[in-house]
Order: sequence, then structure tokens, then C-alpha cells
Amino acid sequence: MTTQAVHMGAGSKALRVVALAATVPYLVLKSAWLSGSRVGIPGGSPLLEQGTFLAVANAVTLAMDASLIVLVLVLTRPWGMRVPPWLLTLPAFVATGLLTPILVAFPAQLLIRAAGQGGPTAAGEVARPFLDPWVFTVVYTGFSVQGLALAGLFVPYARRRWGRRWQGAQGRGLPSPTGVVAGAAAIGGLVIAGVHLYWAFGGTAGLGEDQVAARTAVTGVVSGVHAMCALAAGAGAVLLVRGGSRAAWWPSALTWTGSAAAACWGLWPWIASLGPQLDGGEPASAAVRSIYAGQMITGTCAAAVLARFLTSRREG
Repeated sequence: MTTQAVHMGAGSKALRVVALAATVPYLVLKSAWLSGSRVGIPGGSPLLEQGTFLAVANAVTLAMDASLIVLVLVLTRPWGMRVPPWLLTLPAFVATGLLTPILVAFPAQLLIRAAGQGGPTAAGEVARPFLDPWVFTVVYTGFSVQGLALAGLFVPYARRRWGRRWQGAQGRGLPSPTGVVAGAAAIGGLVIAGVHLYWAFGGTAGLGEDQVAARTAVTGVVSGVHAMCALAAGAGAVLLVRGGSRAAWWPSALTWTGSAAAACWGLWPWIASLGPQLDGGEPASAAVRSIYAGQMITGTCAAAVLARFLTSRREG
């Protein structure tokens, strides 16, 4: 496979600087907490009762954000075009999945709170103090900037390296068993979206008492965004299987984004639910864990359809 050299313009160089700078607040906070600092942690917070699980969680999330630095360099340095595809697509997929819902939900939450409709409970807060409010603002602002900058770097990179696979018309559809997998993604997306929309508009069935008490318009936005991502994953998978004369790039992008968000935001809270609750609340209910699992399955099925579609374009 031949690759093209990376010729960075002023815009790409600026995005690289912005993406790298956006990692600093989170890395500094996590490093401080791992070293025993209480910055941003109010008195009475369950985070002060730091155990092995929390220390491991902090170390893992620190490593995850630090890996973004490597990802940015891969996308902007000439040697990045020689990195094995799987070694790049996996972290890029995870970054897309974790950051996309934040990019959508966080600005909406800020608008709701600015309008005075957010209620007394901020995103991530519970009755028992967890973190100082400024921590959420700083961290999620940084995540949002990271997401925008990464998108601005990844799309041109992907166009140079793999553009022939997702440009032009879709062409012929994909036969079974890929169609069955796409159908599973579509059904899963509809079910997951329906439950999340139910929660977004005030439904409480399946939620624990602490979760019900914390429900506000702000937390409802998060459920709404997860519903959108699940629908995007299922719809994108079906479009890819059907084929046709439509441009291939947008159902590919829809499936990539939706499947990544559904899979990552199913897996991440599902893992977190297995350990002690860092916010001091009650463990996730069986119904909530089932939704996490459903998101993982939906996202994985849609991602498998996308992988088969891109492979078929290479074969064709």
C-alpha cells in the first residue's frame, strides 16, 4: 500500500496545538489526585475514601487521555501514515465514541443551566458532594475541545489514507449474514433509544432511588444523546447493507460515530457499575446494566457491518 506524505497547513498545525493543550487540565488533575492532592474535591466527598478501585480508575483514565497525545502525533506526523490500520482505528474509534456524546450533550447542558432550567443538581453531582462544580466545567470543556480538534485532524488523514473506500456511491448491498447483523443493530438501536428517550422525558422505571432523585433536564439531555447515538448506529448499519446510489461517506460516518458512541458508552459505565460507586450512590440496577449491555451489543453489531462494508470496497 502506498501512502502520501502529510503536508500540514497552518490550520492543521493549529488544531494539533489545540488538541494537545486541551489534554493538560485533565492530565494535571488526574496526576494530582493520584499523588494524593485534594484539589477540586470538597470535604465529605466519597473520593476522599480512596481505595484500590478508584486509584486504578484514575490511572486508567489518565493513560487514556495521555494516549490522545500519541493519536494526535500519528495524525499529523509523516510516520503516522505507516502505522498499522488496526493500531490507529481502535483508539480513534474509542476516542470518537467517548467524546461524541460529550460534544453534543455538554453545550446543551450549559444552555439549559444558563436558562435556569437545570434544577439544583448539576451533571455529575449528587446529594453528597462529589467534585467542585468547576472541575466538571474545566474537564468537559477540555473534552469538547479535544473532540473538535481530533475530528478536524482525523477526517483529512482518513481521506488521504482510505478515501477510496468511503468516497463515491455505495454500490451493491451486503448479503447475509451481514444483513442479519445490521438487523440486530437496528432492532437494538430502536429498543435502546426507546428506553433512553423514556428516561429523558421523565420516566423512572428501572432506575434506582438515587438516580430518580437526581433526574433533571440536564441529566435528561444525556439520555437523549445516547438515544440519538443508538439510532444512528442502527440506521447507519441498515443503510450500508442496502447499498444504492447514495454517497457512501455519510452512512459510513453515521455508522462509525453511532456505533462508537453506543459501544463505548455501554462498555464504560458497565465496567464502572461492577466496582464501588465513586459518587457514593447505590449500585446500578439490573435494568440499567441491561441497557449498558444492549448499547454495547448494538454498537458492536453496527461496527461489524461498517468493517464488512469497508472491506468489500477494498475487495471490489
